Amino acid sequence: MIPINPKQNTERDNYKLMIGSIIPRPIAFVTTQSESGVVNGAPFSYFTIVSSNPPMVSVAIQRPTGERKDTARNIYENGEFVVHIVDRDNVTKINETAASLPPEDSEVDMANLTLVPSTEISVPGVRESKVRMECRLVQAVPLGGEGPGSDLFIGEVVQFHVDEAIYENGRIDPRGLDAVSRLAGANYAAIGEIFSIERPK
Repeated sequence: MIPINPKQNTERDNYKLMIGSIIPRPIAFVTTQSESGVVNGAPFSYFTIVSSNPPMVSVAIQRPTGERKDTARNIYENGEFVVHIVDRDNVTKINETAASLPPEDSEVDMANLTLVPSTEISVPGVRESKVRMECRLVQAVPLGGEGPGSDLFIGEVVQFHVDEAIYENGRIDPRGLDAVSRLAGANYAAIGEIFSIERPK
């Protein structure tokens, strides 16, 4: 084994170690709305489940230059966001939204995604997702101090929207969802072999 002290690494070196070893990572496509009404959208792979009672998810949004991204700024301002699961059908369009645009330009419009109204919050979602979750901010935690860091957001899911084609008896069909995950660099992974192991009692 190679011992590596993260305190002796640059931020970029630690980033490469993290994204290269913590794989595969689910991808959240997050829509938010600015005070001027612009709907921004961007993908984030620092994303996971936090709780099921109440249902909550977390998204960490990096500050590589020390400045907050549009998504983070919008969540701080209005406390609402929509999380969409990225799948094989929408990943190409979602990847387009990772482009750096000025705050007054919408990545959703640029990628030709279709806005749909939410039912419980003011921020719209996009139609090109088989699962979307309307979220209200529960807690925001700025991390890293000055310079490169991140903002960790925990949101309560106040409404689920699930494509009826992948939903049956309260369960989501993983093959039908066909979610993709993030690896390192430009690499993604699809759902491959599915196998089962019984948990011990």
